[in-house]
Amino acid sequence: MLRFAPRDMRAMSTNARAHARLGVRRRTDGAMSIAVIINPVAGNVAPDRARRFAEVAAAVLATLGEQSEISVTERPGHARELAVAAVARGARVVFAWGGDGTVNEVGTALAFGPAALGIVPSGSGNGLARSLDIARRPEQALAEAVGATPRRIDVGELGGRRFLNVAGVGFDAAVARGFARRARRSGGWWGYARVAAQEMLTYRPQAYRITAPGGVTACRALLVTFANSPEYGNGARIAPGARVDDGWLELVTIEARSSARMLWAAPRLFTGGIGRVAGVTISRIRTATIEGEGPLLFHVDGDAVQGGDRLEARVHPAALAVCVR
Repeated sequence: MLRFAPRDMRAMSTNARAHARLGVRRRTDGAMSIAVIINPVAGNVAPDRARRFAEVAAAVLATLGEQSEISVTERPGHARELAVAAVARGARVVFAWGGDGTVNEVGTALAFGPAALGIVPSGSGNGLARSLDIARRPEQALAEAVGATPRRIDVGELGGRRFLNVAGVGFDAAVARGFARRARRSGGWWGYARVAAQEMLTYRPQAYRITAPGGVTACRALLVTFANSPEYGNGARIAPGARVDDGWLELVTIEARSSARMLWAAPRLFTGGIGRVAGVTISRIRTATIEGEGPLLFHVDGDAVQGGDRLEARVHPAALAVCVR
């Protein structure tokens, strides 16, 4: 594993110096207070850029008077391990520098604990970061998070796996699985779009039985989504009314329709009008159960998981502290 400390970095940049003018709380006891975990391949970024990212992070945090430790992930699941270790060493804020998958690993490791999550978005979709209005420039995202008072957001759970943004069963889970298999060669947003187009040609909607406090629904659906925040990423809003801090999940069901009709409705994802499309229902839930015709493939924040034939969904209100302006 690559791990960097501030003394390993080059002198701070002009942009980093500018952040010194921001009013932030500073530590003077010399203890490590900020950890940054970088996924070097998020968003189809070349691994050799990891050191440059680490240099940017160290320069900004040094300017802000923060003792920091910066690590680079080597494999899936590594960000979660690094986050747990950082908290054990006293980190009060742990940054996830990457996409939704990296944010999920770090954030779910911090849930119900004392440390807060910071986000530097660099993935293909950046759904949660967009919902929280986090700056895309790394220097700005770092500085604003360090100067912010942490706020509490909800954490969702599906099939025993926690999520921060969106989870679901059906078409989007199939796309997540296809993206993981093929997008290492052609990542980024366009790689994701190509996988989605390919899946649309062959995907067969499944029959589901959904049990929620409001009753039982049987349907054949293209997808069933549980949304903690409004969008998948890149402006595609699957649940425009979702809020990360209201103690609810939005349950979105899109019933089976022809591929042509679904393609015609797709632009509504980007205009906030998906709820007005025929066959789409949106409701608010705190708990629900979904059953299928067999073992259910599902995803949590874009990570595909093979589950059983029955999945429990629930929300954990205010379970995670996040540093946002």
